[in-house]
Amino acid sequence: MPDSVLTTSEAAALAAVDPAAIAADLLAFLAVPSVTGSAAESEMQHLLAGRLDRLGLVTDLWSMDLAALRDSPGFPGTEAPRDEAWGLVGTAEGAGDGPRMILQGHVDVVPPGDRAQWDGDPFVPRLDGGIVRGRGACDMKAGVVANLAALTAIRTSGVRLRGGVAAHFVVGEEDGGIGAFGTLRRGHTGDACVITEPTGGTLLTANAGSLTFRIEVPGRATHASTRDAGVSAIGAYAPIAAALNDLEAERNADPDPLLAEYPLPYALSVGVLRAGDWASSVPDLLVAEGRLGVRLGEDPAAARAAFETCVAEACGRDPWLRGHPAVVTWPGGVFASGRLPSGHPLGGVVAQAHADATGGPRPRERGAPYGSDLRLYAGAGIPTLQFGLGDVRVAHSPREHVRLAEVVEVARTLVLAVLRTVGTVD
Repeated sequence: MPDSVLTTSEAAALAAVDPAAIAADLLAFLAVPSVTGSAAESEMQHLLAGRLDRLGLVTDLWSMDLAALRDSPGFPGTEAPRDEAWGLVGTAEGAGDGPRMILQGHVDVVPPGDRAQWDGDPFVPRLDGGIVRGRGACDMKAGVVANLAALTAIRTSGVRLRGGVAAHFVVGEEDGGIGAFGTLRRGHTGDACVITEPTGGTLLTANAGSLTFRIEVPGRATHASTRDAGVSAIGAYAPIAAALNDLEAERNADPDPLLAEYPLPYALSVGVLRAGDWASSVPDLLVAEGRLGVRLGEDPAAARAAFETCVAEACGRDPWLRGHPAVVTWPGGVFASGRLPSGHPLGGVVAQAHADATGGPRPRERGAPYGSDLRLYAGAGIPTLQFGLGDVRVAHSPREHVRLAEVVEVARTLVLAVLRTVGTVD
């Protein structure tokens, strides 16, 4: 597609993107330690609601009914404890009957981990040489800021929209997606959605999914000096671990082309192992907790069944486990896979918008090996892709950072993508 010529409305809206305001907002938002499920997560929603109000948007800020959501079909699950969850949507209504577009971002961040590995306080953001460092900079408050900056530019430029645009700021993405789930169930929908997760300037049109598993492996306790009279749960776990390695290789043998660049698009990883309660006792229980990748287009129930069959077959081949089988359960979030329908125009619109906003090439298309809110919006029938800034490899790490120039580029891309999707009234 050849480079587009900017319309008067597009040029006006791009000129209204304010890099200084973007920097100030990012530093302010990063100073709110909005860890998933914390009070600061709710504080962040109220802070953003004030911003949307001042933009003159129709703002819906509500306290979600957690009990009702948990009892709803398709509830994605949670891992972090929480007492409340606030939904937030700001909508700019159009002057005509054009399409409705959603800009979505999550406000929650993961805990900082070992603070000694950080160069300073993770919740005291640092700006140095155009780079902003701090927990949540990449995943994904820079994306939240880009969404807000794009809406602000459109509103302050005076451009009149034919269709509508809405900002969905959600909580709880990191542990399942309760915020997006509750927002969609409240009736906030649209004709297209861009989620500004860190994609490094590429178009992510598909996500693999993931499930959290727990395996409880029994043993037989005895004094360590007579360990031959007992059965170590650690040793009993070994054939299961070997079987899981084989299962991972089998599930990654023929990935979807959108995920073929990844060595392990559907990774199976054990993140926690707990066994024993006394050094001189043979442990009678091992608990393994981990993450199972869900393939593109795969029903999570089928992924669970394959995993459970693998564990059961490993137990059936072992003399001890045959009579004392391991137990598999599924705590935590349920991340199904999701994708933009093949051939949908949203990908082309965003790609061309990026080229026109930056003067660079159109971004390439790929998939991602991790779950996100994309699958909830796609599952609700809303064509959705991810396009944002930052390198996901530094997310969730003490190296987390973004370049301010990238935030500006994404905000400018979103401005054009919105105007070209919903249309303008000139």
